[in-house]
Amino acid sequence: MVTARDESGARLFEHTKAFGGFSVDDIEAAGRFYGETLGLRVSAQDNGLLTLHFDGGGETIVYPKPDHVPAAFTILNFPVPDIDAAVDELAARGVELERYDGFPQDGRGIQRGPGTPPIGWFKDPAGNILAVLEM
Repeated sequence: MVTARDESGARLFEHTKAFGGFSVDDIEAAGRFYGETLGLRVSAQDNGLLTLHFDGGGETIVYPKPDHVPAAFTILNFPVPDIDAAVDELAARGVELERYDGFPQDGRGIQRGPGTPPIGWFKDPAGNILAVLEM
């Protein structure tokens, strides 16, 4: 594996606090969904971006994009101790799990199989795919 180093031999980005980001078509709807529906701490930036704050100091930015196309892959994973309780709470908040052909999902939409934790997928208002999984 090649590691980028500067002139002093230090690794590039070794001490950088990296973060992820994704787009949405409606920043206000995203703020309500992530803050109110999912219960995350969300802060608005002066430049029109949102920051999602996670336990342990992790952050993800959410930015508006007029020609947004929903991600065709899972952009955020939410580990939980009890997936059944989490899916019940999501349903109580109006969030339904997605169904995918070829995945062994139970009647609730949770995939339970050998070699993988129980997992269910759902979408944000912009159509981006999120997951809840039992860890």
